[in-house]
Amino acid sequence: MTIAREEIFGPVQQIIRFKKLDEVIERANNSDYGLAAAVFSKDIDKVNYIVQGLRAGTVWVNTYNSLAAQVPFGGYKMSGHGRENGEYALQNYTEVKSVIVKLAQKNS
Repeated sequence: MTIAREEIFGPVQQIIRFKKLDEVIERANNSDYGLAAAVFSKDIDKVNYIVQGLRAGTVWVNTYNSLAAQVPFGGYKMSGHGRENGEYALQNYTEVKSVIVKLAQKNS
């Protein structure tokens, strides 16, 4: 039984040695949260590989906290529900309904 759990909130930077990129992805995803992540590298092939594996709603590459009103923002896992900004945010204010009607055939 866990009596207390210490958590941190805010920007966290980890500098840890690694041998394989999959190890980096596994460490980054080993969290209940997934709001945002950042990857810094000059090797775009490695960046693309890592970005595809990260379970975060926003991933910045060679920058951090760059946002625009048109870009959806929101997290994965326990870091929120839905998206803010952009067209995806409009889904929070709409309901989708499907209507299927069989019409009589026209004889002409």
